[in-house]
Amino acid sequence: MFENFDATILARIQFAFTVSFHIIFPAFSIGLASYLAVLEALWLWKKDEVYLELFNFWKTIFAVAFGMGVVSGIVMSYQFGTNWSVFSDKAGPIIGPLMGYEVLTAFFLEAGFLGVMLFGLNRVGPQLHFLATAMVAIGTLISATWILSANSWMQTPRGFEINDVGQFVPVDWWAIVFNPSFPYRLVHMVLAAYLTTAFVVGACGAWHLIRRTAPRRARKMFSMAMWMAAIVAPIQIFAGDMHGLNTLEHQPAKVMAMEGHYQSHPEGAPLILFGIPNSAEKRVDYAIEVPKLSSLILKHDLNAPLAGLDTIAEELHPPVGIVFWSFRIMVGLGFAMLGIGLWSLWCRYRGTLDSNAWLHRAAVAMGPAGFVAVLAGWVTTEVGRQPYTVYGHLLTKDSVAPIAAPAVGASLLAFIIVYFFVFGAGTFYILRLMARLPRDPTPDLDEGPIRTAGAALANPHGGHHGH
Repeated sequence: MFENFDATILARIQFAFTVSFHIIFPAFSIGLASYLAVLEALWLWKKDEVYLELFNFWKTIFAVAFGMGVVSGIVMSYQFGTNWSVFSDKAGPIIGPLMGYEVLTAFFLEAGFLGVMLFGLNRVGPQLHFLATAMVAIGTLISATWILSANSWMQTPRGFEINDVGQFVPVDWWAIVFNPSFPYRLVHMVLAAYLTTAFVVGACGAWHLIRRTAPRRARKMFSMAMWMAAIVAPIQIFAGDMHGLNTLEHQPAKVMAMEGHYQSHPEGAPLILFGIPNSAEKRVDYAIEVPKLSSLILKHDLNAPLAGLDTIAEELHPPVGIVFWSFRIMVGLGFAMLGIGLWSLWCRYRGTLDSNAWLHRAAVAMGPAGFVAVLAGWVTTEVGRQPYTVYGHLLTKDSVAPIAAPAVGASLLAFIIVYFFVFGAGTFYILRLMARLPRDPTPDLDEGPIRTAGAALANPHGGHHGH
């Protein structure tokens, strides 16, 4: 079935598939862990039970998402020893320790305090329980730090030498960990995780406001989520712009593909808003563009020259079509999130945040937007790095293990079937949990008359039927 396929392409598809499933869960759990810490801190500070109710509601969802993230991450990492064993041999002296540090400093911290966070409130007391919640949140951030450091080193490698057998060996761990793209990539990813969580929480709150199932809790979570969207979305757009400038400095071919610049522009490059990249003819067909705006964004000068892909050997070009469109999806969703945040500020100012049905519907529709934007961002950064695994030093075709296409294809097919069943069921369960927000213990007076029909069916003696 797979005999006529390229083993390298199949191995890349398999890794892309598994990492795409995996990144969804950390992107959610990183933000949700911090949200849980904020909820518990507000409960301890304000003594308002609604924060504890929301904490208990979201901690169950966090536990499921965390578990699926761990499982999908372990499965993904196995591929380093199967499909990508040559990469593991060559880059292992650097990538191996970084991933080991992630387990030692982050996963142990998360796993050690997770049980206390989930089950220990009545056993250890509120203060120690809050410490456990904070440790889980910090653990997720440390985990992101190590993983993004490893990935950033592959994008902008520093602090290494290549030994006699072609292995990357460390000579300066500070330069390896804090490589040129690492700070930008870490900030961009953590903010993306917070936005992803904000829009999931906001969608859940909006859904229950529309259905009027738990008004007080829904209002609180929707308000908190919209504050996060309004504050973080503009910061994320600024951080993304800084990350783009860093990428232009260290990975110019990726930015050329993102911008669709097949040709150099010596007197100012246009910003191509939309179009169809045509790699055969080296142009963007049906381009809708703004003259010289790309030079202004990337060089802060309308007439600044920008090099194109014509300055790079064709075999070193990344796949332009994929990078071009994934970048636009990410940016478009980022501005849509900003729009929702600004809209919520306007409604908050007008006093209609809890009653604007169109805002609530838009928030529900934008619930998955963070996940799509994260996936589009990772496609942009990973496909844009091609044809390298270690940028500028190790080609992808030289990283794959010497395995036959049918073997990779069979495992890819197995992954697809198992993942859709297992993670599909897990995702469905999370959605079911979100839909079951417990009703408020005391209905709001403005919600209409309280239905008391059937009250007479209660035991008139006031005791339990078993007595």
